[in-house]
Amino acid sequence: MSQVIPVGWVIGGTWRMCLEGISLGGRILAEGGSAGDAVCEAVKVVEDEPRYKSVGFGGLPNGDCQVELDAAFMDGDTLDFGAVAAVRDVKNPVMLARRLSSERFNTFLVGQGAQDFARVELFEMRNMLTPRAKRAHEIRRRRMLEENLSPYDGHDTVGVVALDLRGSMACATSTSGLFMKRPGRVGDSPLCGSGLYCDSRMGAAVATGLGEDIMKGALSYETVRLMGEGFSADRAARRALREFEARVLSRGRKVGAISIICCSPRGDIGVATNVEFSFAWGSSCSDPKVYIARPTGEDGDLSVEEASSHWLEAYERRLNLPPEEVF
Repeated sequence: MSQVIPVGWVIGGTWRMCLEGISLGGRILAEGGSAGDAVCEAVKVVEDEPRYKSVGFGGLPNGDCQVELDAAFMDGDTLDFGAVAAVRDVKNPVMLARRLSSERFNTFLVGQGAQDFARVELFEMRNMLTPRAKRAHEIRRRRMLEENLSPYDGHDTVGVVALDLRGSMACATSTSGLFMKRPGRVGDSPLCGSGLYCDSRMGAAVATGLGEDIMKGALSYETVRLMGEGFSADRAARRALREFEARVLSRGRKVGAISIICCSPRGDIGVATNVEFSFAWGSSCSDPKVYIARPTGEDGDLSVEEASSHWLEAYERRLNLPPEEVF
């Protein structure tokens, strides 16, 4: 399949939290920058914002009250891939993942090995546990004991896909994973084919939701594969999710929350979800905006609309609530 050169650039990301990041990424693309630079700079914005509780600085800690982060990067032109998992004290794990993608071997590092590599390569290190996140951990642990509450929450991954003016594509992910997860737990986000996949000749996709389920279907790869077979971005994402859900349910198992966004080499965008899901898109033809997707039935159909000013204001208020009112 020959690569299609688009008429413009496109960038999109998961959840409202990526809006500022993809706005920056869009400016990079508009000035002729690469898709790789755009997705990494977009993710960095989210990693650096402590109010976004599921990514980077201020990310929700594990059961031992330690912030362990996962991130990945993939270049669609070369298929180069890099990732880190269960890494602590690295300010921008997405940049560490991108650095690893340039290696021939040892492209996926975890835990202490990833941290040691980051120090050798002079990446900025910092304590990623904020007072707010520590307080959230204290509140949730108390409620677990008093109310028999499930600990797991706050597993929203930021994932970004981009297409640049040269027709090159890239994608990246970053997350702190499940709130109060077991130390060392890794979800789908840093796994090639599950949390993300990118091939500039076929498309790019990222996933967010319950990693334990997303990994079972390699949903990002499946979405890109379907685009490579000629499906539109929307049809590819929805078919991948719908068929995966059917396989799991036929085996008597439940399916957790899953959402996918994707982009084809032609610049058309797609989304699939089994929950209410916010995402943001921008292009050379449209300023970055937040959209809300909601399932409308059991066949994968969705309603998608631009987020209202009321929704956006409510989101902003929630970001500033004290932990006592959130957890």
